[in-house]
Amino acid sequence: MPPEPASFAEDQRKNPPPSGWMDRTLRRFARASYGAAVLLLYVLASSALGLAMAPALGFWSWAAPFGQSWSAPLHWAWAGFVFALCFFLFGLALMVVVPVYNFVLPTRYKAFKGGYYTLGAVPWFLHNGLFYLVRFTFLPFATLTPFGVWFLKAMGMRIGRHAFINTELISDPRFLEVGDDAALGGSVRIFAHYGGGGNLVIAPVKIGNRATLGAGACVMGDVEVGDGATILPHSVLLPGTRVPAGETWGGVPAKRITRDEMDEIKKHIRGLVDLG
Repeated sequence: MPPEPASFAEDQRKNPPPSGWMDRTLRRFARASYGAAVLLLYVLASSALGLAMAPALGFWSWAAPFGQSWSAPLHWAWAGFVFALCFFLFGLALMVVVPVYNFVLPTRYKAFKGGYYTLGAVPWFLHNGLFYLVRFTFLPFATLTPFGVWFLKAMGMRIGRHAFINTELISDPRFLEVGDDAALGGSVRIFAHYGGGGNLVIAPVKIGNRATLGAGACVMGDVEVGDGATILPHSVLLPGTRVPAGETWGGVPAKRITRDEMDEIKKHIRGLVDLG
């Protein structure tokens, strides 16, 4: 979450009405409440990481002693191999533990617009905090594998048949939908929120069937990409963008590119046009 806005009273006027005494207290003591939420998340994260480490520690205690009587080179090679296996056991276990936490805890956020320091933003904060435990540790090793797809679905992301997801740079999986045969290229950034001026907005993102997002494209909250549409690499779809079916968009911010413009771009790429 970003720093508290300069005028918190003004931020409160943009908020929906408080939902109860807890929401009023959170808004009144915004910084203290935010600090408490972070500490609570650290405790939950520690318990999740600890549970995920348990199988790896058990495997280490069982497998590592086998190499103790071997010569030094073989002993250290065996220890390194077992340690590496422990890392993958930990990662796979974490991909099970985190969805369980996400299911049990109050992480089912809804579409939202208001201040960051409100009770309505807490489920979103908790959901992403848990998701990032995997995103920043093991998800890069599971991208493009059945394990990665299973984990994203377990965290609430709706993924169609044969969808190709070649990125771990994801946030808010609960509010993301990717259609059948859609393709998300390498390092695509896709998230269902945006903020500014003291406001947080959480809104769904929908990628249609057979749509293609080129490498490095950025898709922000409240965006819909129609069936069969193409987003060129490193383009940015700003909040509220609606890309009609079958169209090609590109640029920062992205805009529609006609077939003639696309043909011209291809000529430049292939060196068929004299740039002098």
